[in-house]
Amino acid sequence: MIPRTLSHKLSDLAQKFQVITLTGPRQSGKTTLVRATFPNLPYVSLEEPDIRQIALTDPRGFLSNYPAGAVLDEVQHTPDLFSYIQSIVDQNRDRQFILTGSSNFLLMEKISQTLAGRTAVLHLLPFAFTELEAGGALPDQYESLIFKGQYPRVYDRSLDPTDFYPAYIQTYIEKDVRLMKNIGDMNAFIRFTQLCAGRTGQLLNYSSLANDAGISPNTAKAWLSILESSFIVYRLQPYHKNFNKRLVKSPKLYFYDTGVACSLLGIREESQVGLHYLKGALFENLVINELIKRNFNRGERNFPYFWQDSRGKEIDCLLIDGEQITPIEIKAGKTMSGSYFENLNYWKQQVRMPPDQGYVVYGGEQSMQTSTGTLLSWRQLDRI
Repeated sequence: MIPRTLSHKLSDLAQKFQVITLTGPRQSGKTTLVRATFPNLPYVSLEEPDIRQIALTDPRGFLSNYPAGAVLDEVQHTPDLFSYIQSIVDQNRDRQFILTGSSNFLLMEKISQTLAGRTAVLHLLPFAFTELEAGGALPDQYESLIFKGQYPRVYDRSLDPTDFYPAYIQTYIEKDVRLMKNIGDMNAFIRFTQLCAGRTGQLLNYSSLANDAGISPNTAKAWLSILESSFIVYRLQPYHKNFNKRLVKSPKLYFYDTGVACSLLGIREESQVGLHYLKGALFENLVINELIKRNFNRGERNFPYFWQDSRGKEIDCLLIDGEQITPIEIKAGKTMSGSYFENLNYWKQQVRMPPDQGYVVYGGEQSMQTSTGTLLSWRQLDRI
């Protein structure tokens, strides 16, 4: 097992909460992580039909089998258990339950109704750079990482991404989408998801997306919410506090894993990434994902922002920590260039930031401090 950074936060919170809820995309490693972290708790998979049936028909009797508590995997299949778990932990402080699920919407809806204040909630995404590097599995070229994605099974079983991701997407649609919403035309939903991949890193125009997909704008928004709640895509919000001039207010669209995006784009070989028209956007997606994983692995659920004004000047990523704002430009080029800092310099003039602050993350290997900010290799994001 490649050690997961989140295990430290998971163990720490387990000392303070009787219930821990771990969510994340399917096959991101949730089961492996919780079984390794809580080896003394019985493990129960609620995806198994016979087990699920008992939990649904006799929840009190089912839970009585676990006097010390249990790890309950894919618990969104049995939402009625939450009320019984609430009663158990209120009455008995010695029982602990670790809940996992891949459908964030269904889980969080039930948690807000029954377990609010009683459970800590963590999110596990696919491997981070640091985890892959520690496991000796980080590719030499970022194009390879974009194509392979970062799902554990691709590395654990040396699976070809062209075999893994189409099957993954099909499984997701068959299980999670049907569970969340009754979508009549699944082919239309797949087509919509492919269109989303073609808009990676772009400002989100709901009307345009809906027109291309042949659906209404309201349906497009509803389907995007489904993709978000099951950790396929996310919307990065624009930052516009303390600015008087006209700024872009639309979010940008990204995928939680670039391997999924590549599969939906029809990229069949690693060599195609370097020539693809979305290469820059996919690299941007890769870097922003790492910054989100860093937050999630600390138990924080905040996302970065981006900034763009009406003249088209933009900063790809802003990290907000209280009053401190860290601007980050992201460039897929592998050769150092002073032009990488142009937007960063423009933004620093607007906010009166010292000229040597801020970062440009690029596709090269060397990092360097300059008078206009830090040029940082994609491999060294932990320096931010």
